[in-house]
Amino acid sequence: MNEKLIAQTFRGALAALAVLLPGHSVLAAPSAEAVLRTKCQACHTETDEGFSRISHQRKSPEGWLMSIARMQIVHGLKITDEERRAVVKHLADAQGLAPSETEGVRYALERRLNTMESFESEQFTQMCARCHSGARVLLQRRPASEWEHLVHFHLGQYPTTEFQAFSRDRDWLGIALKEMVPELAGKLPLESEAWKAWQARAPQAVNGEWSLSGHMTGRGGFSGVMKVSAGKGEDLHALSFEGRWDDGKPMAGKGQALIYTGYEWRGDLVVDGMPMRQVLALEDGVLRGRMFLRDHDEVGGDVVASLQRDGNARVLAVHPAYLKAGEEGELRIVGSKLAGEIGLPPGVSLLETVRRSASEVVLRVRAETAARGAHPVTVGTASGGSLAVYERIGELKVLPAYAVARIGGNGAPTAKVEARFDAEAWDVGPDGQPGTSDDFRIGVVPARWSVEPFDEVAARDEDVKFAGLMDEASGVFVPGGAGPNPLRRMSANNVGNLKVVAEVEQGGAPLRGEGQLIIAPPRWNNPPLP
Repeated sequence: MNEKLIAQTFRGALAALAVLLPGHSVLAAPSAEAVLRTKCQACHTETDEGFSRISHQRKSPEGWLMSIARMQIVHGLKITDEERRAVVKHLADAQGLAPSETEGVRYALERRLNTMESFESEQFTQMCARCHSGARVLLQRRPASEWEHLVHFHLGQYPTTEFQAFSRDRDWLGIALKEMVPELAGKLPLESEAWKAWQARAPQAVNGEWSLSGHMTGRGGFSGVMKVSAGKGEDLHALSFEGRWDDGKPMAGKGQALIYTGYEWRGDLVVDGMPMRQVLALEDGVLRGRMFLRDHDEVGGDVVASLQRDGNARVLAVHPAYLKAGEEGELRIVGSKLAGEIGLPPGVSLLETVRRSASEVVLRVRAETAARGAHPVTVGTASGGSLAVYERIGELKVLPAYAVARIGGNGAPTAKVEARFDAEAWDVGPDGQPGTSDDFRIGVVPARWSVEPFDEVAARDEDVKFAGLMDEASGVFVPGGAGPNPLRRMSANNVGNLKVVAEVEQGGAPLRGEGQLIIAPPRWNNPPLP
């Protein structure tokens, strides 16, 4: 299949899923029902239950987007971006997933591509999650007949399926039809009580001021206020953001967000000149998910926000989330409806209230030795945040423990994919032994970063020299260029296998944490759901 066509179609599909940026009009949006009848009815017959095949599936917005893109690539469907946007919105609203049905697999929606999947069913892992993520399957709902259709589609569209690893050693088609179809239909049915209950829910409030807190790997924490107002289309909202990084540098952005299925928030905004996306889930006055660069989804961070409204008093986070015993520091408590008495951990003394508002309370505090541990922080009735008071860092972990970067550029049509790491500190108690009940997480701390060969093969092939560069201060690894490298053994490309090392000074000696980084070939196929 033409790789260029696939890449172009998915890029266009993602653009269609993104909300319209300021300056575009949504007033002339086409009717989804009209598009279904004019563009889809040539292959999908209309019945009392809806359209054949289409009406017997439920998916996320990204799942419906991929279905339409596949119709373009495989069947030559001609559809404009505006028409595709309307159809995805309609199908995600009418045939989407309840919030509980996305639990545990939102990492695929949020583009957390270093997630290591693990499933109870080994057969599901081998039959369904060896060519694409298992999350792609778990973000669908179908009756048994449609799961059977999907099996036949796989074998018809990809005839080599039965000859690949974990297929040629078994009766793949027999297992798929006789065992996997009933399993999937039972666990992922078209009809569910969760979906019925969600369809009957009242609309959720969105417009207003949101207090927002986040952390971007390789850059640090940030917080601020996001203002949301009604846009020019159904479920379309204008947004603006003003905040700052934990190092004091200001940040600001504006754009729009579209809500699918009553809770699936998809934002498209420009922050400090950088196009970014938000993939968040809305629940009871709280938004949770991830914000990342539009063109480099590996660059992003966790986000949580709460709406400033009565009855929604919450502490979202404390910046920074730790303080060393015996030292003073400035804390920023971020949340919504922050009013009333400030509750600090035992042994932490309030020296000064620097400033306070409904969204942020800034304090000067001192931590005494007796305060060791991770403790809740409250402001009046608002709770949810915590502060770790530690005596010493006893263990350092590299996050993610296993990551993949990808070579690119250098004349290749695909860009490099960075790898970004955090150093997570833990206090392991007086015994100094990790893995005991005394352990508690301190938080992400600054570290000195480096890479080493992961094994003897990596040392022999000089992977440290050729695979890319690690920034010592930030933990950001930039891989090498794509294509053969005449300086490498056998003119190999710049792939590699590296050990990622984070170090902090502790008691006059370096404390070390380690992870693994695979530098892989370019990312040729980048669908909305991996």
